[in-house]
Amino acid sequence: MATYQHADPALWNGRTDGDTPDQLRWHQVMHCLDIEKEPLPLIGPHHQGVAFIGFCSDEGVRRNQGRTGAAAAPRFIREACKNLPLVGSHIILADAGDIVCDTEDLELAQERLGNLVATVRAANYLPIVMGGGHEVAWGNFLGIRPHQKKQEFGIVNFDAHFDLRQPLSPSGTNSGTGIWQMHEWCMENGHPFHYLAIGIQQYANTRRLFETADDMGARYFLAEEFTNDHLEKLVTAINAVMANSDILQLTIDMDVFAACHAPGVSALSYNGIAPNAMFKRLLRHIVFSGKVWSVDIAELNPRYDIDSRTARLAASLIFDIVQAADKNAEYPG
Repeated sequence: MATYQHADPALWNGRTDGDTPDQLRWHQVMHCLDIEKEPLPLIGPHHQGVAFIGFCSDEGVRRNQGRTGAAAAPRFIREACKNLPLVGSHIILADAGDIVCDTEDLELAQERLGNLVATVRAANYLPIVMGGGHEVAWGNFLGIRPHQKKQEFGIVNFDAHFDLRQPLSPSGTNSGTGIWQMHEWCMENGHPFHYLAIGIQQYANTRRLFETADDMGARYFLAEEFTNDHLEKLVTAINAVMANSDILQLTIDMDVFAACHAPGVSALSYNGIAPNAMFKRLLRHIVFSGKVWSVDIAELNPRYDIDSRTARLAASLIFDIVQAADKNAEYPG
């Protein structure tokens, strides 16, 4: 089965400094909802809604023979987010609850996630989906996939892996097949597909995967190329995928980061990239485009997370995304 669990207000109990606008933290303004019973709050002019969705799934990682535990991640990410300060004044924050994959029926869970993401998008909220394994990316896509003819789809994937493996059977999809599934859907439905992967590790991808990326015209940067001397090329590639896309999905696999920053992941990267100032600027630059329809963060595995480093890193990335969305609302267009 795949079940829906409404938002739990207890997960958003945090420290309170006061009630004036300059003292507020996220837990004080979070709308905890049961989407099956109540709608998302209405958004006024020059405001942006951001809705958090948990995808509690280990099934894709299990099928991929990885180390499980990521299903518990949404709770830990919320825990790391609850005391974040409310910096901007144009954001409405909501917790839309979780989709729980509590059997081996991953496909049903992804379908239900897509339905929830579509509900959030219909209310003009930016969905931030917290995995779970990277199978979350395909479920997220199902909620934002292009509907108008000739609408172009793009995805920016910060990841050590391409996630371009072709399933060996209809039930063979897993945490490493999501981008391939998106490409196939776009090709079958006549939609151009633009893919940019940043942080790829040569030791984590077969030669076939590099060939597949080349065949579909993907752009990619190795982890060792995530340096200041490649910044201009990175920005150019990001600008290209944004310019050519009507709908953009931003997906971040926490295993793209070096183990010292992200020890709690399903597949460790001892020499991954650093979540430094350059990374943060690029992340905000993508959100500033106004084309990001949904975000997902994957592969946080609390079972191996030393001092909650990875959960806190995920929370800081979400904070940067929300800040950028706030600025977009403040200065529309």
